[in-house]
Amino acid sequence: MFELLTERLERTFERLRGRGRLSVHEVDQALREVRAALIEADVDLEVVRDLVETARRELVGAELSKALAPGQQVVKAVHGALVETLGGEGFRMRYAPAPPTVVLLVGLQGAGKTTAAAKLGRWFRGQGRNPLLVAADLQRPAATEQLLVLGEQAGVPVHVLEQGAARDPVVVAASGVARARDLGRDVVVIDTAGRFAVDEELMAELRSVAAAVAPHYSFLVLDAMTGQEALPTARRFAEAVRLDGVVLTKVDGDARGGAVLSVRHALGVPVAFASSGEHLVDFDAFVPERMASRILGMGDVLTLIERAEREMDERAARAGATALLEGRFTLEDFLAQLEQLKRLGPLSGVLSMLPGLGKQLRQARDLVDEAQLGRVEAIIRSMTPLERQRPEIVDGSRRRRIASGSGTTVQEVNQLLRQFEQLRGVMRRPGALLGALGAGPGLFGGPGSPPPDELAALAPLPSSRGSARGGTPRRGAKERKRRRR
Repeated sequence: MFELLTERLERTFERLRGRGRLSVHEVDQALREVRAALIEADVDLEVVRDLVETARRELVGAELSKALAPGQQVVKAVHGALVETLGGEGFRMRYAPAPPTVVLLVGLQGAGKTTAAAKLGRWFRGQGRNPLLVAADLQRPAATEQLLVLGEQAGVPVHVLEQGAARDPVVVAASGVARARDLGRDVVVIDTAGRFAVDEELMAELRSVAAAVAPHYSFLVLDAMTGQEALPTARRFAEAVRLDGVVLTKVDGDARGGAVLSVRHALGVPVAFASSGEHLVDFDAFVPERMASRILGMGDVLTLIERAEREMDERAARAGATALLEGRFTLEDFLAQLEQLKRLGPLSGVLSMLPGLGKQLRQARDLVDEAQLGRVEAIIRSMTPLERQRPEIVDGSRRRRIASGSGTTVQEVNQLLRQFEQLRGVMRRPGALLGALGAGPGLFGGPGSPPPDELAALAPLPSSRGSARGGTPRRGAKERKRRRR
């Protein structure tokens, strides 16, 4: 998400570096480029005007900080304007004093309501709540079965239409709230039916469900990939049902991101949550300041930390780190750490939250092959416990057996074993872990697999300025010569 906008803004800010002072003309020129980048990102024109004017007032109408360079002044002004456009402090969930807190999800068919309901239920669990999902979508075939499967994966029970009862979504929703009260569940998430287009029948049904359950929050689920086309539809829902926030889905599939920047202005309600992938873990509360930092290429470390605290086993992660630092890191430890990393979601998404990812490392992030990591896991799981502890005993016959059991080739097994030995030495160096992640799929057996000295040259991560000049390999070579001396 926002890749196109981020790249355009980075080029604009790069041209401002090294300037001693910005004139009004230079400010206007920079903001014209920001305006063009926002329009190209499919942001609503009125939103673009307001955002650029907010940034211009800070740059021209007030005394600029002497501690910041001109390029940094523009970044600071645009960041503040983005935060304001995205909703300022953002959405804050408040729970009902008399449980359960009722959350109603509405939207068109295909927007991802059912998956969002399961993700939201899992998010509430992570907040220490006891949610219940309600399958009130009786229009789409298999919607109930889908929610049952997703609810089981999320560890959240699902209330469904009782056998013999009339197929009435109002009855299902109301009985779900009553059941949550009886079971002591403090949050109810109701998945409702959608249509391919807004019609009066759909609006009447939603009004009836809302009247029956009196939701504390009504969230509109919007597909971010539809861009500005989603806004007229969103306004129709806002006319029929009181909306308290928006849940944006499939934001990872929209390289422009214009809908994210426009939806609050169009509806007058904040974006509450954003879903950035197909996995249940790819779901976070929407924080405007963090999203603005992502847009400007600053990463989102706080969200990454929160996700790690929520998903990762601290004891297992600490044990792996200790084994690595003490030089006794085995394939068993590596497999455990790989499992921990998978809990955070796709590796490309994790890397996008790291600050300092310049153009070169963004390209490396895009090359990350999740399937290759799956093959690595299959190879390790095909080994015996002794082979994982002592990979040096894996001879030719063992390699053929492992390749056959994992559905890979002997060459891939050879590459994994060889590169694991190289990696074990490299990873003892400070900062090498992030450098290895930035190396992409070639880390374990893919094409272009880097030798260990090149992995070491990647740590610490290069700045975006150094990446833009393409000078990282040369600096790495000089550094290696210096170390040898």
